[in-house]
Amino acid sequence: MLADLLAQNVFAFFLVFARVGSALILLPGVGEAYVSPRLRLGLGLALTLALTPVVAPLLPPQPVTAWALGLLLVGETIVGLFIGMIARILLLALEAAGMIVALQMGFASALDTNPATAQQASLIGNFMMALGVVLIFASNLHLPMIRAIVDSYTLFPAGRPPMITDMASMILDTVADAFQLAVELSAPFILLGLLFSLALGLLARLMPQLQVFFIALPIQILLGFVLLMVGLAVAMGWFLERFAGALPLLR
Repeated sequence: MLADLLAQNVFAFFLVFARVGSALILLPGVGEAYVSPRLRLGLGLALTLALTPVVAPLLPPQPVTAWALGLLLVGETIVGLFIGMIARILLLALEAAGMIVALQMGFASALDTNPATAQQASLIGNFMMALGVVLIFASNLHLPMIRAIVDSYTLFPAGRPPMITDMASMILDTVADAFQLAVELSAPFILLGLLFSLALGLLARLMPQLQVFFIALPIQILLGFVLLMVGLAVAMGWFLERFAGALPLLR
């Protein structure tokens, strides 16, 4: 009796850990490349230990064969990765917006390694993405993400095959929403770049002997920094609002 109870508890723990741990791989603030894997593993084990008694009634019985157990763990891992991917795609909207802003400011070639993704990205995008992670934790939006993992057992019951078609459709919709958000965040800079290029074209036609693009680059950079300083708070507030509005979709 004791051996069966222990085996059932171990099975429930690892089944929950498969979903929680895979979600933590991609969740903002935890899934970044600069986060120590040991820290992520410790957080995953701690959350699993806290959540297992809560979701234990929703778990299926322990499978008899190792093949069935492997399929069950794969399904839970897919669900966890799906939850983390939705939140990660929304965060990457900041990197895309930063790239558009850098292009309009003349910093498109100024690339550096993004510590969150370990990939080359614009300086403005790196800054906005790092600021977004800080604001997510400062505004306690990491708590709804954890709640989404718990509520996912109602939407994606453990033991049932993942709804791959619905997952793919939601990921595509989230990618489209992320691109829309990136354009919305960078819309003032797009408008500034359009008007500035139009003014340079008119000036070049009026004064052909003037090297307008040579003297205009410092002005373009200055105007871009001024606009970034004025509109950064509004842009990040709009991002947090959209990010918080998308979190219920995970539940």
